[in-house]
Amino acid sequence: MRNHTTITTFILLGLTDDSQLQILIFIFFLITYMLSVLGNLTIIILTLVDSHLKTAMYFFLRNFSFLEILFTSACIPRFFYSLAKSDKTISYSGCMSQLFFIDIFGIIEFFLLAVMSYDRYAAICKPLHYMTIMSHEVCKRLVFCCWLIALIILVPPVCVILGLEFCENILDHFFCDFKPLLKISCSDTWLLENMVIFCSVLIFVVTLLCVVLSYMFIMRTILRFPSAQQKMKAFSTCSSHFIVVSISYGSCIFIYIKPSMEDEMIINKGVGILVTSVSPMLNPFIYTLRNQQVKQAFNDLFKRIILLFK
Repeated sequence: MRNHTTITTFILLGLTDDSQLQILIFIFFLITYMLSVLGNLTIIILTLVDSHLKTAMYFFLRNFSFLEILFTSACIPRFFYSLAKSDKTISYSGCMSQLFFIDIFGIIEFFLLAVMSYDRYAAICKPLHYMTIMSHEVCKRLVFCCWLIALIILVPPVCVILGLEFCENILDHFFCDFKPLLKISCSDTWLLENMVIFCSVLIFVVTLLCVVLSYMFIMRTILRFPSAQQKMKAFSTCSSHFIVVSISYGSCIFIYIKPSMEDEMIINKGVGILVTSVSPMLNPFIYTLRNQQVKQAFNDLFKRIILLFK
């Protein structure tokens, strides 16, 4: 057992110590963060004001965009401060809060992606009963369940990590995460490590199973459509969601790869950049560029704004 004292602050090493490279990193994160917030905020506004976007699909998309803003905002602005002020310290309470919010929003997103896949299943496989199956009340309950389940899953490991003692305060990451915190703990982390693995696998397997089953039924239904035009239209409504699902689950696969210690930290940081910055920026473009209704709603809103200034 190494000597340890009560830790009040942590030091986040970030991505690099090169000052010139830090400027480029700051610009990159600033651009991606602004595009992410503006893109997701645009989707939220469009789904609220346009009467054609009042279906369950856009209700879930609005909630997903809101989560993307919360998720990236839980991490990136604090990293901006660290780069701008050359201050790598973060308080213990700030670190634990960041850990909680990043993980809670991330978990909710996975469950919401699973719900969105079920919504696509209901729309394509049960079109006559779609409005009944995915009523507004049902949609609200499903979103509430996503938040509730995420809280139930996350609270126990967070409570355990709050009881850990730390031998040092240097975290080799640009935000507070479970793995870097476990590496510097003096306490016995066997229980926490297994809790994190169990919860992660549970979330991953349950949500992925829901997504896979939904798309299996969707594919089976689409292949039965008589015309190629009907098939293309059905594929088009699912393609955006499928791309976002692929990015989300694909990035998670790298978290469970067990490379050497040095390579593991590089992979973790790379995945961190992807999920906290790149993915939230890409998702609005994926949904808007491949969706005619959203593009039409955006054009209508843009014309209204132009008319207001004339």
